[in-house]
Order: sequence, then structure tokens, then C-alpha cells
Amino acid sequence: MSMKTFVKTIKGKIIAITIGTTLLITFITVSVCFFVFQSLLKRNQIQSVEFGLQLVANNVSTDMKDIIYFTRWCNSSSDILTYLETFQDKAPLAIASRTDKTLRSIALKCSDRLKEEYRNTNRHITRVIVSNNTCTNFLQVLPASGDPPSYNVSSLAETQVFKTLLSSPELEWIGIINDPFYKNFQDAPIIPIVRPIYNTFGTNAVGWVYLSVSTDVITSYLKSFPLPNDSRLYVTMGDKFYLVGGGHFREMEPDFTVLSQDHIKDVDAGTLIQKIRMDSGETETLITHSLGQEGWYLHQILSKEQLIQQRQFYLLLIAAICISILSLGLFMVCSLSRTINQPVSKIRKKINEIARGDFSRDDSIEWEHELGDIGKGINSLSLDVVNLMEKRIADEKQKKDLEYQILQSQINPHFLYNTLNSIKWMATIQGSMGIAEMTTALARLLKQVAKGSSAMIPLEEELNLVKDYFLIQQYRYGGSISIEYNIQSPKLYQCRIHRFSLQPIVENAMFHGIEPKGAAGKILVDARLITDRGKENLLVSITDNGVGMSLESIEKVLHQKPSKNRADFFRQVGIANVNQRIQHEFGESYGISIDSQLGSYTTMSILIPCILQNPPDSA
Repeated sequence: MSMKTFVKTIKGKIIAITIGTTLLITFITVSVCFFVFQSLLKRNQIQSVEFGLQLVANNVSTDMKDIIYFTRWCNSSSDILTYLETFQDKAPLAIASRTDKTLRSIALKCSDRLKEEYRNTNRHITRVIVSNNTCTNFLQVLPASGDPPSYNVSSLAETQVFKTLLSSPELEWIGIINDPFYKNFQDAPIIPIVRPIYNTFGTNAVGWVYLSVSTDVITSYLKSFPLPNDSRLYVTMGDKFYLVGGGHFREMEPDFTVLSQDHIKDVDAGTLIQKIRMDSGETETLITHSLGQEGWYLHQILSKEQLIQQRQFYLLLIAAICISILSLGLFMVCSLSRTINQPVSKIRKKINEIARGDFSRDDSIEWEHELGDIGKGINSLSLDVVNLMEKRIADEKQKKDLEYQILQSQINPHFLYNTLNSIKWMATIQGSMGIAEMTTALARLLKQVAKGSSAMIPLEEELNLVKDYFLIQQYRYGGSISIEYNIQSPKLYQCRIHRFSLQPIVENAMFHGIEPKGAAGKILVDARLITDRGKENLLVSITDNGVGMSLESIEKVLHQKPSKNRADFFRQVGIANVNQRIQHEFGESYGISIDSQLGSYTTMSILIPCILQNPPDSA
């Protein structure tokens, strides 16, 4: 059996549907799992990085708040203010004079108070200097006694960094610099803080406070920070940008360009997620979190290696799911194949036997399941098929006769109704004139109706019916309508045509074609033979020069069914009824066709096989 034939079988279709459904479920499952896992992987990685950045940021923020508090304390301490105002105009004193106990007391008290507050702050402040404006007298606090003394305070006050920070109206961050007091010894990166100290009335600066904050305030919390090999960590401080690595800060320009900002649910409001393009051309994801100070931010680039490793695990999980689904599908295919293969084969064999004429009963196809019900039905069908065919033939013949009788019975009442209506109309408006002639014509028509039950009559007799009908209607229209007959050959008078097939068309031409026009009209009856593939057909065309018909009206006239309303019945059984009779007798290739142009003409044509009433002798 070829694959094409196999797919057309029930077994093949069921197996194909099962396989297709399994593959579809697998595809949908894989797609959903992939996109969900992909989204979850990236979200989890972002949240993990965000958590690490938040932990560092919270610690840095706490330490910096203590440092800022210490700085503000230096600005507002009464002891420091008293010291600066007292020593503002005094000669330089490295240590308060031993001879002036008042000065010595003020200096020692301020120094002790400063050291106490310094010890209560934290270990990240590497130097505190409180000095008057002239740098002649100052106090210094160092974390360890081994640090070199600060004999170059005046030089510090002359640096541009110091001047910039001192003149700033608010606390300003200029980034990381080398400690100026260690420049001759080693590289000591610090974050400088300089603030002026104002007098009691807050009008004039009487001195300043200098703090050097170690970069350990950030790096000490990065020692245990998980940073993958292919990830990078940056710090923004003011307008300075640094690459962090190995506990060191390297100032640089950003080596990436921001492309867009991503919005991900369940991410802290202080976290910014951006899509960036590195100078190398690679697209990365950058996570940014504030460090608690204005202009301080910590940035990390997501690790692709970490994402790939986690993705591989999820891909293995998805593969396991796919294998499980496909295995289940294969098991279902095998089970269905065994379950339906044998019953279907036997049923097909029995059907083939019936097709060859063997209608005997086969008990082996009557199983105790749904296919067994089909087998029982086939056995019952095979035993009754002959009787059913004979009954069907008899029923079809009876149905055909009944349909024709119904169609015929619809024609006669229709005609009689309109004829009697015309006579009533004539008697009302004209008295007795013309009634005799109309009655005579009506008698002839009734005589034709009563001749017998023959459905087909010669064309000559049908034309006589039309002439009598037209004579009756001519009295109604006062001679404003004329009719002309054009018969191609005398032979055509013997062609058989359905009784009362032309009268409804002539009636339609008068009532619906010429009468609405409101002017004199003419009807042409034309009969001719046409040959189609060696077969002669009779074509009778009735043309009027009335108002014409639209396509919608044509469709309605040919196919409208009689209304259930008795008042509308006789107006609807005419042309459509004739068309049904012809097609019922000769097939759908015959019947009535309509050609019309609005405002100009309407031609209704009857096409039927040319069957002669009395065929001429062959001699």
C-alpha cells in the first residue's frame, strides 16, 4: 500500500491525526516552555544581580550617611567653632602654647571632641583636618599613629580640587583622586570632602574641614560580590566613570552606547535596566542601581556565560519533556493501530464483497464495541439493500408524478383566477359589451384544460391558448397592446411543449412589462430550431418593449417559491412554476432564461428538446 493510499484510510487518518496532535502538543509545549524559561532565566538573572547591587548599595549608603553626618557635625560643632574663632588671628601653633593655658585648653578640648566623634563614625575616613582660613592653626585626626604628619596643609589648600570643593554651595563629588599627603609614598585613592565652617552668625567662613574617604567604602563590599568572568562592574561618581576590578578604580569614558530602557516587573524602583551596545559591537544588558548619594551609581553588565549555562539546563529539561510527550504519542499510535487495524480490515473486506454483489451476513464483524455496531449496521444494510433500491425507485416514480400533478394544479387555478378577474373588471367598467366574445374565448380555454391530463401538447395548440388568452386581455387594454407571431417553420407547430407554458410569460409581459410603462406596447412570439451538438432543440422567445427587469427581479421570477399566504399564491406560481416543470422533465440544462434591459425590453426564452407530435414519414 502506498503512503498516499494509507493516509486516505481510517487507520491512516487516525494515526496521522494522533501523530499530528502529538507533534503539535510537543511544539506548543516546547515553544511555551522555551519562551517562559527564557523570560524567567533573564528575569531571575536580573533579580539576582539587582539583589547583589542592592546589598552593596545599602551598605555603601549607610556608611556614607555616617560620613556625611560627621561632616555636618564638624560644620556645626560649637567646640570646633570656638577653636577656629579663637585661633583665627593667632600665630601658627603646631601644638597649643604651653604658656597660654586658655588656648591650650580650647585646643585640647576641640581635639578630644573631634577624635571622639571620629571614632564613633567608621573606619573609612582616613584623614580629618579642621583648619582656619589661613591654615596657620589646624587640628588633624588620623586612623593610625604611623601615618605621616600633615605638614603640607597649606599646599592642600592651594590645589584646584580643594578650591572647587570649598567654593561649591552644596556637598559636591568630583570623583576619586590620589591622597595628596601620600603622593610621594604610594598610590592611595581617596574620595575628598571639603566644606567651609561659618561663624556663629553664619555670615563668614572662619575655617574649613577636610575629609579623605577611602575607596574601601565601596570596594570592601565588593570582595565577596559574585562577578562572572565575562561581566563588568562600573561606578559613576559625579561626572566621573570608573571600571572596577581587583579592588581598584580605573577612570575611563563609557565603552558602550545606551540603546533602550527595558521595563521588567518585580524590579526595584531604584534599579534601571538598559540595553547597550559595547564598542566591540556586542549587545549587552546593563543593570544600574543608586549608591544612595546624588550622582553615585553602581553598574553591572549581565553575564552571557551564566545565562547560557542556566539555559542549557532548561533546554535539557525541555528535551526531556519533548521525549516524554513523543514517547506517549508513539505508544498511543501503536495502541490505536492494534485496536482498529483488524476490525477496519474486516469491515473493508465486507464492504468490498457487498460492492461485488455479495449481500450475505457476516457475524465476524459484529464486535462488542463501536466498530462492532458499524459491522451490525453493514449486515443489516446488506440484507435489505435490494428491497431498499426497489422501494427507492418506486418512491421516485411516485414522487415525480405527484410533483407534476402539483405543478399542473398550480397552473390552472392561476389562469382561471386572472381570467375571471378580467371578466369582472370588464363587466364593471363597460357593462355588457365584449362579454360574449371574452366568454367564448374563456370557454375554449376551459375546453383545452378539460381535454385530459396530458402534460405535453403541440406548439400549435399552445399558441391557440395564448391567442384566446390575449383576446380576453385585449379588451382590458383597449387595443393598446399588440401581439405578433414569428414561427420559423410549419414543422415547429408539431413540436411538443408543456401545456400552459407560454401563457404565464405573455401575462408577465403585459402586466409587469408593458402596463407599468403607461404607453402602447408590443409582444413578439418567436419560435425556431437550434442545434446543439447534433441535437435539435425548440427555442420559443417572447419579447416585450416594456419597462425591463433588474437582475434581482429576474432571479426572483425564476426561483421564488409560492407564498404560504393564500392571497399571494396565484401571483407567484407562474414563470417559476413553468421553469420547474421543464427542468423536472428534461434537466437543468433546459428551462427559461431571461434577457432584459431596464426601460427597453425583456425577452423570456423557453428551451426544450424538439419532440414532434406526429413525426413525418421517412419515405
